[in-house]
Amino acid sequence: MKEYTLEELSEYNGKNGKIYIAYDGQVYDVSDSYMWEDGTHQGLHDSGQDLSDAMDNEAPHGPEVFKDYPVVGTLKK
Repeated sequence: MKEYTLEELSEYNGKNGKIYIAYDGQVYDVSDSYMWEDGTHQGLHDSGQDLSDAMDNEAPHGPEVFKDYPVVGTLKK
């Protein structure tokens, strides 16, 4: 499985095709989610980032929302 740096992850922001986000060390491909249209989640969060803090502190949902999306790698610390 590929290991992504934050810089590499930032390339998957929806502007070049694929939409990836990271949570808790895992990188998910959310390209097929209508919730991430154009690389932005409801105008609040941009893709191509580690959203662990936002998910843990701001989101009205938990990580179960990622269960339907493929893990494409891990986030390098």
